[in-house]
Amino acid sequence: MSSSFKSSGQVSYELHDDVAVMTVNNAPVNALSLAIRQDLQANIERFDSDASAKAAVIVGAGKVFIAGADIREFKLPAIEPHLPDVIDRIEECTKPVIAAIHGVALGGGLEVALGCHFRVGVKGAKVGLPEVHLGIIPGAGGTQRLPRLAGYEKALEMIPSGAPIGTSDAKAAGILDHVSEESDAVAAGLAFARSVIDEGTPMRRCSQLVPAAVDAKMFEAAKLAVAKRARGQMSPVVGVEAVEVASQTSFAEGMEKEREMFMALKNSAQHRALSHAFFSDRALGKLPEIEGVAPRQLKAIGVIGGGTMGAGIATSALMNGLSVTLIERDEEALGRAKATIAANIGGAVKKGKLSADQEVRIFEEALKLSTDYGSLSNADLVIEAVFEDIEVKKQVFKQLDAVCKAGAVLATNTSYLDVDAIAAVTERPEDVIGLHFFSPAHIMKLLEVVVAEKTAPDVIATGFQLGKIMRKVAVRAGVCDGFIGNRILASYRTAADAIVMDGSTPFDVDEVMLEFGFAMGPYAVADLAGLDIGWATRKRKAPTLAPNERFFTFPDRLCEQGWFGQKTGKGFYIYENGARKGVPNPTVFEVLAEERKQKKITEQNLSKEQILERYMAAMVNEAAKVVEEGIALRPLDVDMTLIYGYGFPRWRGGPMQYADEVGLEKILNNIREYAREDDYFWQPAKLLEELVESGRTFADLNAGKGSQSATKTRENA
Repeated sequence: MSSSFKSSGQVSYELHDDVAVMTVNNAPVNALSLAIRQDLQANIERFDSDASAKAAVIVGAGKVFIAGADIREFKLPAIEPHLPDVIDRIEECTKPVIAAIHGVALGGGLEVALGCHFRVGVKGAKVGLPEVHLGIIPGAGGTQRLPRLAGYEKALEMIPSGAPIGTSDAKAAGILDHVSEESDAVAAGLAFARSVIDEGTPMRRCSQLVPAAVDAKMFEAAKLAVAKRARGQMSPVVGVEAVEVASQTSFAEGMEKEREMFMALKNSAQHRALSHAFFSDRALGKLPEIEGVAPRQLKAIGVIGGGTMGAGIATSALMNGLSVTLIERDEEALGRAKATIAANIGGAVKKGKLSADQEVRIFEEALKLSTDYGSLSNADLVIEAVFEDIEVKKQVFKQLDAVCKAGAVLATNTSYLDVDAIAAVTERPEDVIGLHFFSPAHIMKLLEVVVAEKTAPDVIATGFQLGKIMRKVAVRAGVCDGFIGNRILASYRTAADAIVMDGSTPFDVDEVMLEFGFAMGPYAVADLAGLDIGWATRKRKAPTLAPNERFFTFPDRLCEQGWFGQKTGKGFYIYENGARKGVPNPTVFEVLAEERKQKKITEQNLSKEQILERYMAAMVNEAAKVVEEGIALRPLDVDMTLIYGYGFPRWRGGPMQYADEVGLEKILNNIREYAREDDYFWQPAKLLEELVESGRTFADLNAGKGSQSATKTRENA
């Protein structure tokens, strides 16, 4: 068999005595592009006919072996050689082929390694099949070779979760034949190849291995458990089914079934959504205003306020190597803050995220507690996390302006308030930025970097750098009430309240959103956050209500009884004995009935589909306004904000991606229909109307194919 593929040189072929070394070189992650597949095929053919080569080693250049397929090619027509065929050819080789793994072997990279006859790893290497995170399953034999090599239980652990495993685990499972003491993968591969040649070690082909039989009930149990965790995502469950196929059929039949399953998922809305999320993650920090701009120094930071939020921010900074000076009003408050930080850090140590030595260093060296603002004179960046009152925050910033060094970044952690107004009380508004963390700040991934009118580009870059250091997902936001996330939240919560007032219950809405894929519905979330937070916001906004704006008081009636949710044991739900999951509070029905009677509301019997359509229409419409006004630069910024901060199911891609899938015209028509009942709330976003009129989508805006006015809006932001 000869190959018709000519090598592009991205996979080199070099003889080391009687061992051929094939090096995959496709920076930065050696993705299995068409050129790499062609080169591998050509070099395997060359090796098989090379009489001077007795064994071959496949390695990766740079920091990894092979980190997977090139998903940029997924939208293009498939061109031969296909990866399953390349891997089959490796396995068919008449002489031993060894995969020498360093860094990571993920997805197609591990599948290539499984097609080899032996696998050796260097210390620190990881292997895994993370395809489920893209809404697909391994499509080049991973679901069929892995269970034959490592057993069904290991395959059912790795494939539905997508989680990588380290060398010791991989060796114990039989995935690696050897873990080398060498730090260099080429040296490790050559040494192992030498032993195979000298000892005449028989070649093992994974496709020919017969795993130990298992009880078929194991797969049913796995499907149930995985489906519960996946909350509507298909690929983890299909991954279990593909492994089950391996237990029922020949390898050839299993490969056919795997391909069918893979292609069905590849053509699904879930794969499109998860691919969108994957690429959006990487686009978030690519902003024209900070391109080539160096961030300011970030070593020592200050935190004002040691409550839940301030202590969480301090914890996150300390866990990621920053020095923190925390300011509170008195010693008692400092003691409470230190206790909260100690509990957070102690929890991280128990989970293996920090060592005991790191814990000691944090409290002996990195954390300083003070009641004196003067202690912040050398801080590179200070984050204010005090009570959500603009006058209180202004006073804090006046003090910071007086004591902080020139060039220090002054950040407010406000959730809603005007960052421009806060910056205006200082003599250095260019140094002021909003850094909106989400509680608990040492756990939640989202960080809104709120850019005020006069914020300097290197301050914006510093905000993103802090997010990177603290392992947050940083999203650029403009100044408005609530920024991106809380502004949109306020809108869809208002829609939810209207749905409830018009005849549904909070529990109906929560159930619909659970079925949609959220971990919690909006009313359970409100109980978790504390109903008093929304109560305070409604009081703040009450004077600005328009005459024709609908206003709902049923949540306030609960607050007036001292019911603030989980922390008081009662809210929309009742939490017996500190339970994390509640049961519906029957008083809610009475409160709703009373308000409906007062407002003479005729109850509607909305279906689950109608509840979902109204809820999502409100979310998408407000999100479109946020993009239209330049508060979010692109629809993808909205999507990532809602995924990382508000529990939007990642497998749906965010509200803008979801809207594109449903169809913008359908959503706009729904909004216009709802406006017949309430034309104050249901005002269609101009951007949404414009996109429908021009036949464009939110995805077009992400790709820079926006309409003229939308593009102009973003340029002016």
